[in-house]
Amino acid sequence: MLDRFDLLVIGECVADIVRSPDAADRVHPGGSPANVAYGLARLGHGATLLTQLGADENGRLIRDHLTGAGVDVRTDGSAAPTPSAVVALDGTGRAAYTFEITWTLGAVSLDRAPQHLHTGSIAAVMEPGAATVVAAVESLRTGATVSYDPNVRPALMGDHEAAVRRAERCVALSDVVKASDEDLEWLYPGQDPVKAAERWLATGPAVVLVTRGGDGACAVLPGGPVTVDALPVEVVDTVGAGDAFMSGTLHALAAHGLLGASGRERLRAVDRATMRDVLRHAAASAAVTVGRAGANPPDGTELDAALSRM
Repeated sequence: MLDRFDLLVIGECVADIVRSPDAADRVHPGGSPANVAYGLARLGHGATLLTQLGADENGRLIRDHLTGAGVDVRTDGSAAPTPSAVVALDGTGRAAYTFEITWTLGAVSLDRAPQHLHTGSIAAVMEPGAATVVAAVESLRTGATVSYDPNVRPALMGDHEAAVRRAERCVALSDVVKASDEDLEWLYPGQDPVKAAERWLATGPAVVLVTRGGDGACAVLPGGPVTVDALPVEVVDTVGAGDAFMSGTLHALAAHGLLGASGRERLRAVDRATMRDVLRHAAASAAVTVGRAGANPPDGTELDAALSRM
């Protein structure tokens, strides 16, 4: 496991206002990068989150949520209100999002260089803050491995061609990329998700992970894909499932010594059995999350219990 503060996440926090039929609204701390940082802390890792939070009720809720799990929250001092999203759930628990968000992240100095950097989602596409995110990745990637999750939100992506270029730039800077089949369908309509992932793999990453919800996931490697089934679970909602998959992935990669500059070459030569174990951890983490309300990833004990059922 990496030492405390060696895992840095850069990205947005969002107050998820969860709205479902015949139920009162519920407010959950969210935001894809924030969820990943929270999931890593729940699994016992030291995680620093570089983000923006307003001095409002939602900002206080999110900060307390993150720091309560052990996340070191760093902000740029922006006075902008905390971003929010209305999360509408259908009868199956599938989520649709409507956002009220600005992202103007400025440069923040860090007192310690990370061994691994994770980013993605709104933070990597919405200007002017996205420029700060990409500059941080370019600056830190020599001494740190990098992971990226596009976590596509069509309403916030802007021009499609420009969004694809931004995503591909982040992919090329990364060692580990995770995307859902829905992300890839939006970016490359009508194309097979695994084929799209294979093209991404050729541009720089060591591995590209493709999630398929209840149909499991695969890791695209130079030697071909490795697959894992989803763990059967009664779905409460899908909020934060992909983020729990990502934190489970990073947790397992760290355990195998595949993160950090010293682990980069081992990651590029990772064997299929090790990657299957990483996928098992990721899928189990996601399964715990969809089995309860909100972006609520597992701690180590809960993850071990889920793994025992796979």
